[in-house]
Amino acid sequence: MEFDFTELEPQSRYRLLTNFIGPRPIALVTTRSEAGHSNAAPMSFFNVFSHDPAIVVLGIQPRLNGEEKDTVANMRRTQEFAINMVDMPLSQQMLICGLGFDNEIDELAMAGLTAKACKQIDVSYAGESPCVFECRVERFIDYPRRTLVLGEVVHMHVRRDCLDAEGRYVDPEQYQPIARLHADNYITSDRQFVLTAPSISEFIKPQRD
Repeated sequence: MEFDFTELEPQSRYRLLTNFIGPRPIALVTTRSEAGHSNAAPMSFFNVFSHDPAIVVLGIQPRLNGEEKDTVANMRRTQEFAINMVDMPLSQQMLICGLGFDNEIDELAMAGLTAKACKQIDVSYAGESPCVFECRVERFIDYPRRTLVLGEVVHMHVRRDCLDAEGRYVDPEQYQPIARLHADNYITSDRQFVLTAPSISEFIKPQRD
């Protein structure tokens, strides 16, 4: 089958993109509301795009009526946000945070999560998260139905058991984030395997004089 995205309506584009580009990591994004509450919202249009500078990108859709979601409004006002990575023990709380509470509701508290103060930004993060990125907004790219938020990571929290003994590499037995496939389908990283690239010499024959 062929799909012409220049002619396809937005919902069909969304269905095809999210069905076939996956799994997509989940960012439980926390921001500070104007009243000082913690806003928390899960986003699956998320990934890391650079290490120097350290840049992550979020794609956030507005509400059905076209209004910006609280997350984007808070980011524009404060220029700060935190990304809480989600594993299986955090999965149900992540779903609660995505229910769309009014902006005066503290969603970390509503989900029963422990609010901890970030080190370099005025945002709280979920103490239960295995890994948290503190971010400052680098720029917004606004489209009619989506806002891309580029954030520079300025600090990182990692639960100690998620790292190896030297504290350099992730321990795959302990850090097993979940990711979204399509609709209500998710996947976890508890099945990992090693792929080793072959040597280029196996494919390039030496030249003869």
